[in-house]
Amino acid sequence: MPSSSARPGRRRSGGRVARSPALAAELSARLTARDRWLLRMICEHRVLTTGQVTQLAFGTTRAATARMTVLYQYRAVDRFQPLVSAGSSPLHFVLDESGAMLLAEEDGVTTAALGWRRDTSLAIALSPRLAHDTGANGFFTALAAAARASGGRAALECWWGERRCASAWGESARPDGYGRWSEQVPGQPPGVADFFLEYDTGTETLARVTAKLAGYAALAARTGIATPVLFWVPSPRREAALRARLDGPPPPGIRNASAASRIPGVPVATGTPGTSPDGPPGAAWLPAGSPGPRRRLAQLAPPGSAPAAGSAPGEAPAWHAGGLPWQPPSPVAPAWHALPGAPRPGQGSDD
Repeated sequence: MPSSSARPGRRRSGGRVARSPALAAELSARLTARDRWLLRMICEHRVLTTGQVTQLAFGTTRAATARMTVLYQYRAVDRFQPLVSAGSSPLHFVLDESGAMLLAEEDGVTTAALGWRRDTSLAIALSPRLAHDTGANGFFTALAAAARASGGRAALECWWGERRCASAWGESARPDGYGRWSEQVPGQPPGVADFFLEYDTGTETLARVTAKLAGYAALAARTGIATPVLFWVPSPRREAALRARLDGPPPPGIRNASAASRIPGVPVATGTPGTSPDGPPGAAWLPAGSPGPRRRLAQLAPPGSAPAAGSAPGEAPAWHAGGLPWQPPSPVAPAWHALPGAPRPGQGSDD
């Protein structure tokens, strides 16, 4: 007979439920709608920190930590804490076995089709791209937090991860993310901007950074849609250097452009943290080739270029959008997330 510590529902000494054939079913019975949504967000975007989870779906870090601890205990997620030279880093969460099995069963695919393998699920912890990937995800979770705090005046309507972007457009361009942001600013017409994000950590040469615009030019020529490419850079000094490069010759292979900032069909804007007190959705963006003023994110769309909600640049709406075998999750957390019988909002919750 199995030892008591290996039975479903029994906690190991480290606080995690032992693996068993019944664990996924037990987990499924305990998940709220928001839990399932969070698992899909982690599946789509590979890794999220405690702070990012809080921005997406919780009112406090304490509430987010408590719920993610439960998901960790039931092996829906795994977690790690990168070493840093000073201080401490936040917990980072990735999809674990029970969470992958549950999502795969819901979508009628294998865990391999989700891109999940037990022996490699934590490989990102040692990846040199970890800071880049979490930084790019943090850009979008900042938008999600701003939307949650806007009282309905703004919305992050779409957020595709790097893998989905590569699956959809990898023959031409490989953005770090694709998003759609809408905002109603008092006294101004509503703004909706689709955009590609290039998240810059300052480790690549500027020549390599601007060379990426050749792929976006090919994509714009193929789709006939002018989607802004946003460079989010780490410092004003780096931004100034990038803008000087954008004013120079276009990347090789691009015709009919007097400068890298004048590529037909490829609007470019740059921004850096601290430029706007509102962060990425605020007046942080300076279009390439323009002296200013800086614009809000929703003001960056070329006139008449924003596609209807539910579609992506150059693509028709599809269930498996982006070529991956699972549905891209909405970046908006479910309005009601508790289990049946739990108190309704205003009656006590974990927010």
